[in-house]
Amino acid sequence: MVQTQTAVDERIGVPLTTLSEDEQMFRASVREFAEGELRPRVEQMDEHAKLDPDLIKQCFDLSLMGIETPEEYGGVGATFFTAILAVEELSRVDASVGVFVDVQNTLVNNALIRYGNAEQRRKYLPQLASERVGAYALSEAGSGSDAFAMQTRAVDQGDHFVINGQKLWITNGIEAEIFILFANANPEAGYRGITAFIVEKGFAGFSVGKKENKLGIRASSTVELIFEDLKVPKENVLGEVGKGYKVSIETLNEGRIGIGAQMIGIAQGAMEAALAYSTEREQFGKSINQFQGVQFQLAEMATDLEAARLMVYNAARMKGAGINFVKEAAMAKLYSSRVAERITSKAIELFGGYGYVKDYPVEKYWRDSKIGAIYEGTSNMQLQTIAKLMIGKP
Repeated sequence: MVQTQTAVDERIGVPLTTLSEDEQMFRASVREFAEGELRPRVEQMDEHAKLDPDLIKQCFDLSLMGIETPEEYGGVGATFFTAILAVEELSRVDASVGVFVDVQNTLVNNALIRYGNAEQRRKYLPQLASERVGAYALSEAGSGSDAFAMQTRAVDQGDHFVINGQKLWITNGIEAEIFILFANANPEAGYRGITAFIVEKGFAGFSVGKKENKLGIRASSTVELIFEDLKVPKENVLGEVGKGYKVSIETLNEGRIGIGAQMIGIAQGAMEAALAYSTEREQFGKSINQFQGVQFQLAEMATDLEAARLMVYNAARMKGAGINFVKEAAMAKLYSSRVAERITSKAIELFGGYGYVKDYPVEKYWRDSKIGAIYEGTSNMQLQTIAKLMIGKP
């Protein structure tokens, strides 16, 4: 039986890395912004451990802070995969800005779009798309990988909750004005008491504590949050009381794909820098990339990166298609974080002594890569997730 060309094309499908015309145009616009506006600021922002306020405003002006947000709320109304492209392209130049945009889109906006009621979406999504930065407040000193061991408490006071406790490692904490905050409203019920709240920075009893002095992604703020009789209106409960664990799990599952995109962006930037340097640097009368030993290292880097990108894109495409992607997201984050470390480390070696100093870009890519194995679920937690899904263990 002879098939039409259309039928054959549909059966074969489209390669994961093939982008639609809209996706290509979007990626090109983000790359132009990253090269023209972001790259000149990278060194200074890293040195001062602070995002340039003008750059933050430009992220809003370019609609990078509401990529999946429906147009009726002032967003772009684009796909999850489009957001992943943005994170990758920004991280190729500076992972601090990559994660800044990532948290806003894959965690904060995503949680509100999925679990917010009509009034909450009307109130907060337009603000997050146009001018206000968001943050996701889950981790605590004693509840990192064991997120459900949180000690922050929320007490029902009739028309409002009173929250007391602390959070640690909160990305975007300095810039953010809207927080998705998790607290236990019924400790006797264990994790089934965890509840998600929408909290504004201006609420009485809310304060920002210590800012962390970090190895990498230094321009991205990471802070402690302190709640002392923080009063949160009942209408700011996100989802249902006692269902915060569901909000956290499902949003983090998607967020892990965003971290994967950050990692492949870092790896891409480091590899491009190493390739350019190996062309320019001469030893023994020729460019060092004319030596087979260097060529093999470059080839290994490119192969690792392509495999990681395929895993990240596959997880993102699965999410967009409505297919269960939890295992693939865990695999993508696990593998891409390892690849980013390998490629950035190898880039430093290819630069030789120059790779070890801050005058050249690759040492920063290496510093930025390390966080990929830690936040939004450590590598060990990803391995546990993958294994449980393989063997069907609850």
